[in-house]
Amino acid sequence: MKKLRNLLLLITVLIVTFNFGIILGKKENVFTSVKSNEIKATEKSKEKGLDFTLFWDVWDRLFYYYLDKKALEPQKMIYGAISGMVASLGDPYTVFLTPDQNKEAKDDLGGKFEGIGAQLGVKDKKIVIVAPLKNSPAEEAGLSAGDWIVQVNGQDTLNWTLPETVSKIRGPKGSKVVLAIIRKDQEKSEEIEVRRDEIKVPSVEWELLTVNCSNKTGDNGRQCAEVDKLCETCRHIYYLKLGRFGDTTNTEWEKAVSEIISHISRNRAEKSMGLILDVRNNPGGYLSGSVFIASEFLKDGTVVIQENADGTKKTYSVNRKGKLTDIPMVVLINKGSASASEIVAGTLRVRKNIPLVGEETFGKGTIQEAQDLKEGAGIHITTAKWLLPDNSNLNGNGLKPTIEAINEEGNPDSDHQLFKAIDTLYQ
Repeated sequence: MKKLRNLLLLITVLIVTFNFGIILGKKENVFTSVKSNEIKATEKSKEKGLDFTLFWDVWDRLFYYYLDKKALEPQKMIYGAISGMVASLGDPYTVFLTPDQNKEAKDDLGGKFEGIGAQLGVKDKKIVIVAPLKNSPAEEAGLSAGDWIVQVNGQDTLNWTLPETVSKIRGPKGSKVVLAIIRKDQEKSEEIEVRRDEIKVPSVEWELLTVNCSNKTGDNGRQCAEVDKLCETCRHIYYLKLGRFGDTTNTEWEKAVSEIISHISRNRAEKSMGLILDVRNNPGGYLSGSVFIASEFLKDGTVVIQENADGTKKTYSVNRKGKLTDIPMVVLINKGSASASEIVAGTLRVRKNIPLVGEETFGKGTIQEAQDLKEGAGIHITTAKWLLPDNSNLNGNGLKPTIEAINEEGNPDSDHQLFKAIDTLYQ
């Protein structure tokens, strides 16, 4: 028991006293050498003026008095203590992750896992669906961006962290999970059963759209319509969908852009209207990824600014020669666009006056460091906030579209936002 006490005390004190500084949500090089682990727990406690008497009093009382001795799992209790300490900060994005939760977080950025295929976030201290992934079990079950998850398999989500919620919802392929949700503008919850599956998520997809813009029907009508065959009045549009900023995003992006450039070179005789960048339902990821993507469209200058807790700022500028700096373009956004995707969309609006079409974005403007801990555990710590080149921060509010367009919830096969973007590009 004494060794266990020392271990718990050491872990707790280390978590309390360390400060980390990285970028956004995740980062590649996150390991830090720490000399503090060489100091005995008792010496560290005295050094910081910490008194763990109450903690150990409660620990001993649980082991002595608690009825169900099998429920007293020391490792689980240690994780619970650390989680409670981190949660006391009241920041939904600063979280401790158990080894399983840390693995799940990394699987997200790797683009392959087993679950329902829904990106989650925290809004007004509620667990909400940022976006269901395309063709995922979540989408097929009818879950939508903005849905508030109030229960998972009968358990209330009140005060749950994001990693805890993800851990409860995920599970083996073929198994089921029952979610109680409250939709926007509704008061009563409804239960939805979702069958889990293997989720494979490509970061980048593109396709060539052929549209006929011969008939202009007025401001409220569609100016262009997608067609199957080329015609004299037809135009090409390059539609580029960016789903997240993960481990393979930059590689996938370079491949897609190379294919687009190659097509443009081979078909110079055919007229192109430009490009639509779709970051709808993109929950973000690596900050470095947002700088990489934005640099494709900017020749130079600032992409994003990191403002630290002490007021100091670090500017991230265009870091490579972009191949699409002169192409006419529109960016599609919605309430599922968050974090790094908001940086790209917002920076293109501020720097190049690129029109944003769709709905107001999620509004996540803080920066987290992802730190690996012992035994596979991890911690995400909010260390700073990001600012657009005009020094604006979107946390809690989100980007407002230049042109508002809302898709019909009852008609999922009709993409009004996309055609509004096509109309905007045509003008």
